[in-house]
Amino acid sequence: MKKSIYCGFILVIMMACNIEPEPIDYGADACEYCHMTIVDRQHAAEIVTKKGRAYKFDAIECMMNYMKSMDNAKAGLYLITDYKQLGILIDANKATYLISKEISSPMSAFLSGTSSKEEAEKLQDENGGNLYNWNDLINYFRDTDGVIQ
Repeated sequence: MKKSIYCGFILVIMMACNIEPEPIDYGADACEYCHMTIVDRQHAAEIVTKKGRAYKFDAIECMMNYMKSMDNAKAGLYLITDYKQLGILIDANKATYLISKEISSPMSAFLSGTSSKEEAEKLQDENGGNLYNWNDLINYFRDTDGVIQ
């Protein structure tokens, strides 16, 4: 009896620690950083803390700027919407990013993300610009404050 109670308690704790993205309610949810209503299904982003709290953003650049003021040790997931798959959240750490003045984003950083390097390269061939991985993008925003040069 005690063993089954103990196992049940462990199972409840494990389930409580499981963090998951929260769907973005386009047209209703507001950006945590700039407070604009999130409507763009190609550029939205989300941070989910280790406790499960979701912070939603109307643009990847808003998430990047918000990260500067956040205790990043509390973050569990960084997510972006895939430019080619409207409204689909993907792991920001694994995405490839394109900054191209030919592709507008909500806060004018011209930043888009895709789930694969191949898709990003196709976008780059069509629109020009520069490709970045997650760490490069973090450094770019740290060094330039997200201002396109």
